[in-house]
Amino acid sequence: MRPRYAERWLTGPMELEPETERDVAMFPLGAVLLPHMPLPLRIFEQRYMVMLGRLLDDEVPEFGVVLIERGHEAGGGDQRFPIGTMARIAKVAARAEEIELVAIGAERIEVVSWLDDDPHPRARVRTLAPLTWDVDLDDLRLEAERTVRRLLAVTAEFAETPWDADTELSDDPIAASWQLAGIAPLGPIDQLRLLGATSARELLSTLVRLCNDAEPVLTSAPSEAGFAEALSQLLFEEGADGGSEDDDSDDDDADVGDENPGNPDDHGSAA
Repeated sequence: MRPRYAERWLTGPMELEPETERDVAMFPLGAVLLPHMPLPLRIFEQRYMVMLGRLLDDEVPEFGVVLIERGHEAGGGDQRFPIGTMARIAKVAARAEEIELVAIGAERIEVVSWLDDDPHPRARVRTLAPLTWDVDLDDLRLEAERTVRRLLAVTAEFAETPWDADTELSDDPIAASWQLAGIAPLGPIDQLRLLGATSARELLSTLVRLCNDAEPVLTSAPSEAGFAEALSQLLFEEGADGGSEDDDSDDDDADVGDENPGNPDDHGSAA
């Protein structure tokens, strides 16, 4: 995902129309899509090429996005969380061996049941109730915005962040609240917790708490002493495991395979 590329999509209007249960195409990812947030994708797997070709014939091309609980984006066979978001396709560009698209998070959904792949994942979903705004939440939203922007600013001093602290938000308070949750430097499990909020108050108060909890971790410099100690312990354990009571035997040597499975959350190159 490359949020700065799609930053201009944040301020556009979005109409959400509640629907009943329906069967939809699904795109499990290693990241959470929140309502009113952009989702750039590169599609290269044949099953998702088929999905996209079918969707582009629809008046409103969209697909569901859920977070992968276990497994990888490419190849299938993954386990998925049941709460997700519909992604409405806003832009498509064909490349030599892949298709690039930008989708925008729409209404939240809950997976009722997973259907057989055809050839892409499919599910029967129900739409979750949209959040509603109350003017009494204005102060809480301002607090959440200050908290998120401060955390983005201080985190940028220690590491590269995908969103700038001065990222522009929607004028609509509900959309802006979701966008604050989307640009906050939080992990996917925290974002999934925010996605499940049952009220705007819960969304904003949880966002403030999660950001405050994350700040000490995100802004702490790595300890050289701690790293040296951990490295020493690791080397000691490897040395201990390498010993053998039978010093004359070469048959007991352990085979070490390639244990680097790649990054399942790299959805900048999503299926």
